[in-house]
Amino acid sequence: MIRAQLGDRRALTRLVEHWHERLWRYVHRMVGPAADDVTQQAWVAALAGLPRLRQPERFAAWLFVIARRAVMDHLRLRYAAPEPLDTEPPDERDDLDAMLDRTRIDAGLALLPPLEREVLELFHLQDLTLLDCAEILGVPPGTVKSRLFRARRMLRDRLTEKGSPS
Repeated sequence: MIRAQLGDRRALTRLVEHWHERLWRYVHRMVGPAADDVTQQAWVAALAGLPRLRQPERFAAWLFVIARRAVMDHLRLRYAAPEPLDTEPPDERDDLDAMLDRTRIDAGLALLPPLEREVLELFHLQDLTLLDCAEILGVPPGTVKSRLFRARRMLRDRLTEKGSPS
């Protein structure tokens, strides 16, 4: 991390290679097809700010805060624009294995509002700690816990509505 902060290109490359996939998955679950552009925006901001990072051990939380800002900027613009009329409904398979199917879970997450989808993504899919999630989201840990509770319940309800077993 220190070498990357000092501008060592190999260290920067290793840092990006290590974190890119996780960052992209988070962004993709939040914005869908625009994930490549939004992830690139997050990396540009992160690499520009890397020399100013005071606590290198907090890099993961710091990186996801930057990505969250890029996601929120994108969502703000997207929700301000009128929605296209030809959106396709999510996949509706009803087999018993659908609950365990990653595609089905992703479809369920896509049905959740952004706050609930984001907290599930950060905590369960990115394996970040409760404190890291609180820092990234800019809320107290208790709020993260309540969002997680609500998000899990909403995801279960959405998947049940779509025919998946609970």
